[in-house]
Parts: sequence; C-alpha cells; structure tokens
Amino acid sequence: MTAVSARALHKIYEGQRSVLALDNVSLEIPEGQFTSILGPSGCGKSTFLRCIAGLEEISDGSLHVRGKEVNGPPDNIGMVFQRDALLDWRTIERNIMLPIEFAKKSTQAAAPSMAKLLKLTGLADFGDRYPRELSGGMRQRAAICRALIDSPALLLMDEPFGALDALTRDQMNVELQRIWLEIRNTVIFVTHGISESVFLADKVAVFSPRPGRILEVIDIDLPRPRKLAIRESAEFGAYTQHIRRLFEGMGLIDESAEVE
Repeated sequence: MTAVSARALHKIYEGQRSVLALDNVSLEIPEGQFTSILGPSGCGKSTFLRCIAGLEEISDGSLHVRGKEVNGPPDNIGMVFQRDALLDWRTIERNIMLPIEFAKKSTQAAAPSMAKLLKLTGLADFGDRYPRELSGGMRQRAAICRALIDSPALLLMDEPFGALDALTRDQMNVELQRIWLEIRNTVIFVTHGISESVFLADKVAVFSPRPGRILEVIDIDLPRPRKLAIRESAEFGAYTQHIRRLFEGMGLIDESAEVE
C-alpha cells in the first residue's frame, strides 16, 4: 500500500497578500519507507508535512494517507517537532503516555509498549525523571517514544534535531535509524541538512525555494545499518555532491559556503 500520495498539490495562504507555499507537488511514498524532505528554510517543507498531518488544508490537487483523502488528522499517525514539547510537570513516563490518554485507551495495557520503547531509546532508567533532569538529546528521545507509543503506521518528523548541537545530532541520527530498523513504520523526515537527509533516508525529495516544488526525488542506495563513517565514503559523497549541485543551480550555495 502507498502510505502517502500527493498529486499536483497546491497550498496558498490567503490574506492581504496571498502566498503560494506549495506549487504542483506530487510525491508517492510507499509503506515502510524512510523519506527525507530536504530544502532551504521557508521552502514549504513543514507546510507539506502539516498538510499530511491534516493540520493545514490543501488549496488544490489531492492528498491521501493510506488510501484515504486527508480531511483532518489521519488515523494512526505520530508527529515529532523540532522542540520536544514535553510537559515539565509530568514524568517522562507520563509524558509518553499522553497520546494513550487522549485516545482514552488503557495506560495499563500500553505499559509494556512504553517499557520496550524506553529500553530501545536508552531511557529505561529515566522513566520516573522530569524533563528538566534530562539532556536535550534525551528529551528528544522521549518525544520520539511519545510519538511511537500508540504504534503509528506513519511517523512525521519536522526537523526534530535542528535545535541540538552537532555531536548530539549525529548521535540522534544513529539512534533514529536503529529505532526505525526495529519498528519499520513509514517515516517522513523534514530537514535542511544535506548529510542528514542522505544518511537517514531511502529516498530524498529535494524542494526548491518558495513556492515549494519538488526538483528531484533521489533514491539512496546505501547499505543498512549505516554508521557515521559512511559519510566519508565515495558513494555517500556522490549523493551529497549531486544535491549541492542542485542547490548551486538555484543560487542557494556556492563553493565557499559552509553546508551540513
């Protein structure tokens, strides 16, 4: 089954001056695939993700999640934002259980799943701690646990590691890959980091500056599990250089620019 199908999708923000955020976006994402959405800031990446999540209405075209037209938030999805948005007055375990409580399901029945997720993310000894007691990377792992607790078929991630330092971000890339290889759900991951997009994904959809259009969809043929050292390989470098050339063609970077 196709997890997400967007065809000739347009998104216009109406106002005194209308803004065309997405223009003729078409993308097919199969079940179980890890897809990176890559592009410069303000290109509509997050808008596209919010449309998939049913948080924004599309202006034209079609958008389906698991065969159903998106009219409001689809069933069986999870979402992780750039900020972890954990509730400071709740323990990590109680933060993770929030989706179960919102769905009015049994927290007792979900307890084994939570224990497995905490172990999977290296947080087994921190379930009774409060967010303020955890590092930024640990908080984001807890946010990922929260998004996964109700076993979503589709996980949407909106630049979840953008606020982390470079070392922690690398660690979280490896951690996320490990979690995904264990669970094998569909992931759509928004980023503006070229290396991050290639490292994580089976497929990278490269967006143009606003209005967001898909310039190219690139299949990433690299073995898994991937170690950080793969970024030094010629195969990895070929993918990142190709994407850089796309950005250079749009006038976004030049040879002297520092790019992730």
